[in-house]
Amino acid sequence: MRIIVDTNVLMSAILFGGTPARILQAWREATVGLVMSPGIIDEYVQVAERLSARYPGVDVQRILALIVQNAEVVHGSPLPVPVCEDPDDDKFLACAVAANVEVIVSGDKKLRAVSGYAGIRVVTPRQFVDEST
Repeated sequence: MRIIVDTNVLMSAILFGGTPARILQAWREATVGLVMSPGIIDEYVQVAERLSARYPGVDVQRILALIVQNAEVVHGSPLPVPVCEDPDDDKFLACAVAANVEVIVSGDKKLRAVSGYAGIRVVTPRQFVDEST
């Protein structure tokens, strides 16, 4: 199964473990494939740079580089009209549409509120782990 992981989930997985880390573990075991776009990668990098200063004991940028290097990167068009209340979240839906991905894993309530758009489910990390095990 191929999935898109929202920034908050990915950073939580890298820094704190728990349920989000189980998603990265599934990726390492090739149970799931991570899909991202250049816009998503840019957001990951910006957030990783900010968090690196707060968590100097974790090499967030190096871990992120490894993930990006081994993920599927798709280039798609922006959505024709805004869908999410937060326009920054539209890039996750646009990536899902371009890559024909059916699941986005996100802790963002505003992104989860548009679950069902174009047949894309937006689920919490807990929902994803519970459904995939």
